[in-house]
Amino acid sequence: MAEVDFKQANESYAASFGDNGKLSIPPSKRLVVVTCMDARLNPEEFLGLNLGEAHIIRNAGGLAKESLRSIIISQRLLGTKDVLVIHHSDCGMLTFSDEQLRSKIINAHPGNTDVSEAVNDLQFGPFPDLDESVKDDIAFLKNHPLVLKEGNITGWVYEVETGNVREVV
Repeated sequence: MAEVDFKQANESYAASFGDNGKLSIPPSKRLVVVTCMDARLNPEEFLGLNLGEAHIIRNAGGLAKESLRSIIISQRLLGTKDVLVIHHSDCGMLTFSDEQLRSKIINAHPGNTDVSEAVNDLQFGPFPDLDESVKDDIAFLKNHPLVLKEGNITGWVYEVETGNVREVV
């Protein structure tokens, strides 16, 4: 297991939990943030968000397509309006292609046809250009018929080197 004592950390957290259990299910800022799972990103902190203010959806690369189901639920059932898509500098998704990752997985399981078939059905979503990936995600969301257009849908890049965000689209 990871080198973190989760039980002790949770006991400390729960001891100062206060009235957080009374927060409403819909986020108070009516905001959805889609960002990367990268451990260097703390979106609540770099966006100045508190518990209960936004839905934070994370996946490899912060890809909108992978977040679509959650965005639809957040908007349609929980009243969120604005969507921020935040990718980041020095992202691992810039470092490989689908074929490279498929080959790596297949080579780790030689002769295993179940693994080969399963990995060949996956699209991992790497991208060669950071800003273009943000623009592509925003275009995808703005053009998707199930994504509400009542709020703003904007795209940003978080700079892991400085902690700053910059708007792309």
